[in-house]
Amino acid sequence: MHFHQLLRWCHESWEESLQSFGVQPTDVFPGCRGQHSFPDVALPVVHCSTDFLGPVHAGDGLVVTLEPRRLDPGSFEVSSNFLHAGSSVARGLLRHVAIKATTRRRCNLPEGVDRWLEASGLGRINPL
Repeated sequence: MHFHQLLRWCHESWEESLQSFGVQPTDVFPGCRGQHSFPDVALPVVHCSTDFLGPVHAGDGLVVTLEPRRLDPGSFEVSSNFLHAGSSVARGLLRHVAIKATTRRRCNLPEGVDRWLEASGLGRINPL
């Protein structure tokens, strides 16, 4: 399995997670079908990485678990763990910063992403 597939799956998984928490793609991503205006805030990836921990083959049924984490009011990262037959076979990381689409200057995360980070962290014990 080529590494770029893991990065694609990492990104698709967090997009799907946003939707499962009620955040619409048009609120976050530019260029969605039927979108009449672009979001005010862009979320470029500023760092990404993948690690293979075991063999992954075409056709393997993988389960992806996500662990989103706010880094500061204007950035977050999403760690992905890929499981096959109950064992961790790969992991990925995407780190995003929020920037104003017009000025390209850093800003706070959009409200929907902020709510998603808050909701996805419920039930977890976070450091003080």
